[in-house]
Amino acid sequence: MTRADIPAGMRLKEIAGWNQTEADWRRFLEAGPDGCFVAELDGVVCGTAATISFQGSLAWVGMVLVDPAHRGRGVGTTLLEKAIAYLDEICIPVSKLDATPAGKPIYEKLGFSSEYEIERWTLSRTAHAIAPRPAAADDIMPLPLVERILKADREVFGADRGTLLRSVHNDCPQFTDGLWNADGIEAYAFGRSGSFADHLGPWVAANEEPARRILKQFLVRSRRKVVVVDCTLTSPFAKRLLKEFGFTYSRPLTRMYRGVNRFPGRPELLCSILGPEFG
Repeated sequence: MTRADIPAGMRLKEIAGWNQTEADWRRFLEAGPDGCFVAELDGVVCGTAATISFQGSLAWVGMVLVDPAHRGRGVGTTLLEKAIAYLDEICIPVSKLDATPAGKPIYEKLGFSSEYEIERWTLSRTAHAIAPRPAAADDIMPLPLVERILKADREVFGADRGTLLRSVHNDCPQFTDGLWNADGIEAYAFGRSGSFADHLGPWVAANEEPARRILKQFLVRSRRKVVVVDCTLTSPFAKRLLKEFGFTYSRPLTRMYRGVNRFPGRPELLCSILGPEFG
């Protein structure tokens, strides 16, 4: 895949109803262009798959899309096999992805195992339900505090994804948030503006009240009518908070891994993921 293929990738994600933007495709291509692939038929892109490696210790597989007109012909499987072969070639010890129920059996045949369950929850708001509050300068977190959050995220995620999260922060700095006490960081979150919704994630907290404060602040700062959260069922309270704030269940996902999972991170602290495309 090259930058010239991004419009084709956007066409496929629009057909699928996904929330990604051109910036998300660029993040993959900037991180590792050799690990991003397209399938073409008569010169037209009919499928995509992309990978991103985090410091060589863990890799992510995402953006697996196939044109509905060409499904059932092995396009998706061929792309996945190509992506896996690339990651094996560069000696990545463990690869992960978030699978839909339809995709899960395919990934299992390729050697992926289930790690934990995720649910997408969606909030749909009317215009008058959005707080009339313009963005303020104090919404933007100072960079030294962002770096403290990135250090904490290495433990939670299981690998250093600082470059990716800095990119997310630079695009939407108003969504980066953190709470501290005398012992350190209590909770933190990032967010993105997708094609049809604002997306909260990663959203991390050890305790319910800091998690609630982070979620409430995100909803105040978001100006979109639709907000999505990919909630992990490893958190004892995240789903309860989403229900409290009016979110409704959309669909399930399964976090899966291939290889030796030496980098599980701290999923019990994870209220929501960055997104199925990035982990």
